[in-house]
Amino acid sequence: MFRLRLVPDDTKIPFMRGRHAGLIVSALLSIASVVLFFYPGLNYGIDFRGGIVIEARTPAPADFGQLRHTLNALNMGQVALQEFGSPQDVLIRLERQPGDDAAQQVAADKVRATLAKEIPGTTVRRVEAVGASVSSELFFNGMLALGLAAVAMLIYIWFRFEWQFGVGAVVTMLLDVTKIVGFYAVTGMQFNLTAIAAILTIMGYSINDKVVVYDRMRENLRIYKKMPLRELIDRSINETLNRTLGTSMCTLLSIIPLALFGGEALQDFGLVLIFGIFLATSSSIFIAAPILLFLGENRLRRGAPVEAAPAATP
Repeated sequence: MFRLRLVPDDTKIPFMRGRHAGLIVSALLSIASVVLFFYPGLNYGIDFRGGIVIEARTPAPADFGQLRHTLNALNMGQVALQEFGSPQDVLIRLERQPGDDAAQQVAADKVRATLAKEIPGTTVRRVEAVGASVSSELFFNGMLALGLAAVAMLIYIWFRFEWQFGVGAVVTMLLDVTKIVGFYAVTGMQFNLTAIAAILTIMGYSINDKVVVYDRMRENLRIYKKMPLRELIDRSINETLNRTLGTSMCTLLSIIPLALFGGEALQDFGLVLIFGIFLATSSSIFIAAPILLFLGENRLRRGAPVEAAPAATP
């Protein structure tokens, strides 16, 4: 039976030779991402910043110059316009207006009436108004969800494997998360509840990928009891390389259509997932494995003598 292989089954790539370079590059990228988080910062969406989002459809292709002039005349602060879907669909973002939640709704109604008067035939399809108290609560709950997910994954890995595996997996996952935050800062994508969902998805994918590789390492630790840990880790990565790349490829094929045709609601989500899959797949090899090597070199083997690796069984 024919089976498609992305790489040959008998690869012997010495991944651990590049362990220092992988860790240094990852650390530098994560530090840069933390700096970008504070300056220039993230482009917080309506969910976390508060404000008004209006989705409108004009009778003809939208004239952004006319729309901007019409809305600026309302003196509601900065107005952001974005085309999504068809040329007739426009997303209008207004900063939070002074006052309570009722004031946000009054402002939204004012925009709706102005559009109907100045651009006849325009229909408002969706209005979202988020107040300051709601946005701060959503932000807190989103950060809490990320923290609880990280702790739960650490506990799971710790109980399933030795503590060295748990530390390696969770540290790598946190490094992945910082790089995703940096990706949001560099691209200027809106950081909102959809972004939290994307990060949680990538965290789960990252841990799952590392469990596959770690499981093979643990199995090989029982089979090759005298093989040097560095050589055993390289062997385990090579043995799971086809599965790792195959899973990543299948996941990408299902996400790429979201990034291309998902519209404004799903496009950013798809793009972040594509970046996260590349990140999680590479970090399993170049970050999680070196961390395990450094933590377990004198513990997982406990003084076992160094001998040549036995021949692989077919």
